[in-house]
Amino acid sequence: MNRSLRWFVAESPRPRRVATWAGAPWLAVATVCLGAFLGQFDASVVTLALPALREDFGASPEWVSLAYLLTLAAFVAPIGKWSDRRGRKLVYLYGFVVFTGASVACALARDLDVLIAFRVVQALGAAMLQANSVALVVAAVPRDLMRKALGVQATAQASGLALGPTVGGLLVEAFGWQWVFLVNVPVGVAALVAGHYLLPRTRERGSTPVDGVAVVLLATATTALLLVLSGASPFLLLLALPAGVGYVWREPLVRRVKGGLFGATCGYLVLFGPLVLVPFTSDRGPSATGLLLTALPVGFALGAALPWRVPRAGAVLSTVACGVLAWQVHPVALIALGLGLGLFIPANNAAVLGALPRGDAGSGGGLVNLARALGTALGVAVPLFVHAHWGPRVAFGVLAMIVLVTACTPIGDKLPRPGPPLRPDQ
Repeated sequence: MNRSLRWFVAESPRPRRVATWAGAPWLAVATVCLGAFLGQFDASVVTLALPALREDFGASPEWVSLAYLLTLAAFVAPIGKWSDRRGRKLVYLYGFVVFTGASVACALARDLDVLIAFRVVQALGAAMLQANSVALVVAAVPRDLMRKALGVQATAQASGLALGPTVGGLLVEAFGWQWVFLVNVPVGVAALVAGHYLLPRTRERGSTPVDGVAVVLLATATTALLLVLSGASPFLLLLALPAGVGYVWREPLVRRVKGGLFGATCGYLVLFGPLVLVPFTSDRGPSATGLLLTALPVGFALGAALPWRVPRAGAVLSTVACGVLAWQVHPVALIALGLGLGLFIPANNAAVLGALPRGDAGSGGGLVNLARALGTALGVAVPLFVHAHWGPRVAFGVLAMIVLVTACTPIGDKLPRPGPPLRPDQ
């Protein structure tokens, strides 16, 4: 096959000078962090453009966000399994192509329906990125450094989420809503080039084919659940619950790491809950409230960077911090909450990945990101629902109970033994 054409259909090795350098694993982690940051940044930055979209198009734009979230939640897990067979690096790089191209198309859209359609395409690109980000970290670093590397990746996600609203507001005010999408282009192009030269090829390929019935069941369950969380009829739960049970029954990997996936969902729920609760409880202005909320991702980044593998201790610390926040929203309590979740979430995710064969790393990464997507959606819907009916103290109390439950989930505190190092040609 022609060498130039092979670049588009097969994974290319890293240059030998890169592959043999001692810092090569962290170059790969840094490249993955670009995709992790971009996915979370885009999910949060668009919310600041919704009022401008309503003014430009004269229609309610909530489906601009909802279509993205529904598509991402429905396809991130099956794309992860498909990537195990096709090659995670290849699918990841094509994810940047799809995501960046769709971002340009979104900025050029002159009709709300066209914009929503390209948001679906953009979400497919984001699913290709997120389904493989964790698996590429697993492939790049030794097992004994997996928890630290996943902590760095989780910090990049938290940074994207924290910067999205602030940057989005500035872009919309200064340049218009189109730049909320165009800002993705330079990051996407840089990440595509970096990924080609710095990411390792897939070592082990998965052998389990994508189950079409499981994909339909997962899409049905997530779509119905997120529609309920968005205010649709609660009777859709009668569709979401059996579809979700059917998906778990048909997907053996889910049953194998169900405790870790449950813990990941709860962890992300508690991480995102304060981001929607604090603006309702703070008497500060928007800028001061935004500055206050940065304490949460700062604490998360600190906890994720620490070398300690104590997920249950992190869950207990987060429980105490939520209890304090129920009485007073204080930056020290937010830092403590972020610190506890930073100790818990990366270690939990590493335990999930460590419980699966390396050939199924893409599938495991897709499941972890599915838990993150569901946890994010629940982290917005559950606290606001409780706050509307019983007030902020009860809402923070519910978050404390949820994170306490995670301390009792059957996850492993120890990671498996380190695997063999990568060969230079990989």
